[in-house]
Amino acid sequence: QQMKTTMALASLACAISLGTAVSAQDVRISTFKTYSTFTLNGQTFTVTRDQDPNARLAGDFTRTSRACPPHCLQPMIVAAGVVTLGELEVMKFLENDVTGSTGLLLDTRSPADFALGSIPGSVNVPGETLAPDNRFRDDILRALGAVSRADDTLDFSGAMSLALYSGGNWSDAAPTAVEQLLAAGYPAEKLFYYRGGMQAWSHVGLTVHQSQNPG
Repeated sequence: QQMKTTMALASLACAISLGTAVSAQDVRISTFKTYSTFTLNGQTFTVTRDQDPNARLAGDFTRTSRACPPHCLQPMIVAAGVVTLGELEVMKFLENDVTGSTGLLLDTRSPADFALGSIPGSVNVPGETLAPDNRFRDDILRALGAVSRADDTLDFSGAMSLALYSGGNWSDAAPTAVEQLLAAGYPAEKLFYYRGGMQAWSHVGLTVHQSQNPG
């Protein structure tokens, strides 16, 4: 009986060891999801996770501390009615809203930061371009689906749903952009905030699109 127990424990240990080895080589997005795929303007994007279990972040996103102000921690809820997203919800937004041409993922960072690395399928709309003193602001809002009324106001009833992000939970670019959109009349229920931003996205090894060599 003792020999059977010893053999069973040995088999169990072997099975656990094999299972751990296999899972270490298969870094999934979630238990039943290995990748996320979506389409924007006829181009298909795929998001996966880095399969190297020893991968580490490099560069600016390894930093833990930035001067506050301006880089202060942002609230989880940036405005009433604006839903905060995590990584899985961002991918669902891309798969459903972006693929269905009813939504856009907006990177509110500078063009230089956007070029170094962005979430696949996102569109660069720097936060400052949504300020009311930008004379092209209304043109941007119309490009997002707002329609001009006869009284020179904008109708947002057919505007696209927008998910906004910036560098990380220390960046006020996305929250400020949300505030600017709300002030312009954009409905809160059409706005979503990815608080983790590029730092959180990169930290869990999700695919990053680079349009220029960061070196």
